[in-house]
Amino acid sequence: MALRDITLGQYFPGRTILHRMDPRTKLLLTILYITALFLARWVVSYAVLIVVLAVMAAVSKVGLKAIVRGMKPVVVIILITALLNLFYTPGREIWRWGFLHITAEGVQTAIFMVFRILLLITCTFLLTYTTSPILLTDGLERLLGPLKKIRVPVHELAMIMSIALRFIPTLIEETDKIMSAQTARGADFDSGNLIQRAKALIPLLVPLFISAFRRADELAVAMECRCYHGGEGRTRLRVLKFQFFDCLALFLGAALVALIVALRRFGL
Repeated sequence: MALRDITLGQYFPGRTILHRMDPRTKLLLTILYITALFLARWVVSYAVLIVVLAVMAAVSKVGLKAIVRGMKPVVVIILITALLNLFYTPGREIWRWGFLHITAEGVQTAIFMVFRILLLITCTFLLTYTTSPILLTDGLERLLGPLKKIRVPVHELAMIMSIALRFIPTLIEETDKIMSAQTARGADFDSGNLIQRAKALIPLLVPLFISAFRRADELAVAMECRCYHGGEGRTRLRVLKFQFFDCLALFLGAALVALIVALRRFGL
């Protein structure tokens, strides 16, 4: 897996309906979809969620290739989760070898868990792919606005999240450059067992941390030079405002959750 395959935090500019939607709407829709995903129980519910997500992905015009490429870094986590559910779920046993055993319930749970993780990651990708970090920060700050009354630093928290998302692709690119430079000098990151590979990455961490701290210092100086003092009294170039389509999208998101709850009651 190449580091360039990690696409978390990247933004793909576009003029689709999803791109032009209010960031608060997209954040709320993501929460509603995740809620529906965890309420889903059986095949029909998951089929509905897959169709909904496929329609959203088609509307965004991000492309299946970008989504699949973004899945590569989490393949190992998905496989481990599937194996744990497969071998350690109690129920009607269908296979045994030593202390390992597979149950019918384990197979079912493993399959649904894999689909749940894939759908969860995909809907999160669609949020970051179609929303710029600045708009995502504004939307998150507006949604958490009521917490300001109890002195929660909402603007600062939103800014931290925005900066973190913004610099994920930058740090990945920096890591790829350092690995290429060290490989050209004879470093080997691909051979050996897991422990040897982990030890080979130690020389990579020092220049990476130095580069990260340097970028953080440059960013702090740039923000200070522009008289940044937090969110108090700040104005915005783009004022967020709900449109008719945003209200319609939220209604459809709530209807999706209600549909999944109804299907769950009927065991579907």
